[in-house]
Amino acid sequence: MTTADDAAYEFRTAGPEDAGALKALDASFTTSTVFHVETTENGFVLRESPVEPPLTKVFPKEDPDDCDRNDARGAADENSRVLLARGADGSLAGFVSASYAPWNRRLAIEDIEVAPEHRGRGVGRALMRRAEEFARERGAGHIWLEVTNVNVPAVRAYQRMGFALCGLDTSLYDSTASAGEYALYMSKPCTPKDGQPPSPARRQTEPRGSGAR
Repeated sequence: MTTADDAAYEFRTAGPEDAGALKALDASFTTSTVFHVETTENGFVLRESPVEPPLTKVFPKEDPDDCDRNDARGAADENSRVLLARGADGSLAGFVSASYAPWNRRLAIEDIEVAPEHRGRGVGRALMRRAEEFARERGAGHIWLEVTNVNVPAVRAYQRMGFALCGLDTSLYDSTASAGEYALYMSKPCTPKDGQPPSPARRQTEPRGSGAR
């Protein structure tokens, strides 16, 4: 399979001039299976089940979070970064938006999208790898993300990248167009390239009573 490293992709930090293309990127996906969530008193179980016909998920264009995720603020905020990939023809192939929280040394993947015509070429993995480099730069202890239970292709891709399930929210989408879906949380450790824990100097704290969490 062709990988992003083999193809002519340009990876860089997004700027204000990229905002329009970021918001216009087609993030829809189609899946022939979904995860049904069975909650128990002390946990939950995911059961992958086929859906017929296959489910196509289209995200609302007017999602109010889009303005926050895709405004290329990474250029101005040292704890946020929007990284993008452009193909040889200059078209936007994908992007990843990430933010670092010093209080718990978490890098959150706020959004990662790959244009349909560039999927299966390693673009998503290459973007995540660059997000991990940013995480190490900030001194993150782990990387965290949220994904809907119906996006089985994304869950499988994240698992191949080393992410594991770490939580569930059954009500996150209740008042949205995605009502009925559940939020799955996944995380992976962020180990510096030298294998040593991040320097304590990187660790910053916030008052326990703050609303940062």
